[in-house]
Order: sequence, then C-alpha cells, then structure tokens
Amino acid sequence: MPVVGVGIDVVPVERFAASLRRTPSLADRLFTAAEQITAGGAPRSAESLAARFAAKEALAKSLGAGGGMEWTDAEVVLDDAGRPSLVTRGTVQERADSLGVTRLHVSLSHDGGIAAATVVAETG
Repeated sequence: MPVVGVGIDVVPVERFAASLRRTPSLADRLFTAAEQITAGGAPRSAESLAARFAAKEALAKSLGAGGGMEWTDAEVVLDDAGRPSLVTRGTVQERADSLGVTRLHVSLSHDGGIAAATVVAETG
C-alpha cells in the first residue's frame, strides 16, 4: 500500500499539563469525552493525554493539513490488547478521503517527561 504521509510529534508532558490546568476548557476542545477517561472511568494521566495530543498533531502532519480540521474529529482508541488506533470523522475524515487514505497506523509513547506519536497514512 502506498504511503501518503508520515507524521511525528513530541509533547513535553509538564508543559502540556500546565496548559490544561491553566485553561480547563482546553481538554474538551482537544479530546472527545471517551479520550479523557480510562476504561475504568478515572481521568487519564497527563502523559496519556499528551501522547494522544501528539497523535493528533502527527495525524495532521501525515495528512499534510494546514488547518481546518477539528481536534475532536480524530479519536485515539485502544483495542483489548492496549494497541492504539485512530478513529476519524467529520473534517479529518474529509481530508483523509480527499487524499485517498484508507488506513492509518499510529504509535504512542511517553517517557522521561516527553510524549511522542507517529502516524503513517496509506492508500489502498
């Protein structure tokens, strides 16, 4: 499958957490309700949210997007094994469709105060 784009992003966790504390409404602008809580119903950690934000930035880069996409139109979900994937809708799905993207691969990581994500967009 041809690769349309690759995106990578890194986020300093403490700086991101400080932004969320300073602007509480920011979480609702960046994340779906499901992304903000764990499967057990507890709030997600700053590391986990920062990695999800990095994934959304990496996704935008992989799609060559210069703006116009809504943050909550991309959602990071985990399968039963804890493997992440991206669910897209609305503005993000429209951009992916315009490029012929049929598959997205995402990898998340956080360690040493940095969260990182890589996204590969493919056509099929």
